[in-house]
Amino acid sequence: MALNSINTNVGAMQALQALTAINRDLATTQNRISTGKKVNSAKDDGATWAIAQTQRSEMHALDAVTASLQRGSSIVDIAVAGGETISDLLNQMKEKALAAADPSLDSNARAALSSDYVALRKQIDIAANNASFNGISLISAGSSGQVRALANSNASSTIDVDHIDLSTGGALLSGLPADLTASISSANLTSLTNAITGVNGALAKLGTGSKALDLHTTFVGKLQDTMEESIGRLVDADMARESTKLAALKVQQQLAIQALSIANQAPSLLLQLFRN
Repeated sequence: MALNSINTNVGAMQALQALTAINRDLATTQNRISTGKKVNSAKDDGATWAIAQTQRSEMHALDAVTASLQRGSSIVDIAVAGGETISDLLNQMKEKALAAADPSLDSNARAALSSDYVALRKQIDIAANNASFNGISLISAGSSGQVRALANSNASSTIDVDHIDLSTGGALLSGLPADLTASISSANLTSLTNAITGVNGALAKLGTGSKALDLHTTFVGKLQDTMEESIGRLVDADMARESTKLAALKVQQQLAIQALSIANQAPSLLLQLFRN
């Protein structure tokens, strides 16, 4: 190929290729700076994008896990609050029963104590049946209501908190005296003591369940933070490096434009060879 040709300008073609490559790199760098990411789509880096996208899906799934755990925590915490109220009521009922066991009391005093006792007993059922969240109570009469909070993103594991009947009709409180009108025996006082012990044991189980839910919620939050950090390592751009690269590419672009201009002028210089 002729070195001096007006049909084929090799220098211009090479300068144009260099300018095109520089403009392509400049566009990539500007896109990274504007988005803050070095991998914005699958065409930037298919493998890295696929890994990051999978991790993003996992993070969004963990949002549902967190919501399930928080909902479970609310249900259990309200049940604990209701159970603590019932425990306090039982303590007051035992105090009333012990006072009614005094043989020196007259009928009026015994009737007053019995009235207070019956009111406290009714309050137990009110507390048990109303300690609910989102329509679920763990301590109401019967055996319905339980917590099965999601523990992972594929729903293969749950954190469970079972229902415990703390109403007066439940197994733990069924032995309570209906009132204090009859003479109070040591067996009656023992029944109250056993009821208090049983309720406190049930509260311990509920408290353990609440703590398990809170601990796992914290763990899931840390897991999401770690996953987000890992995704950032894969796709986030180094802004300081990209800024330096942008400045260098702008200089290269100006030089490439100037080289292309010189190369385009080269054929016209051949005209001087044909002048007299």
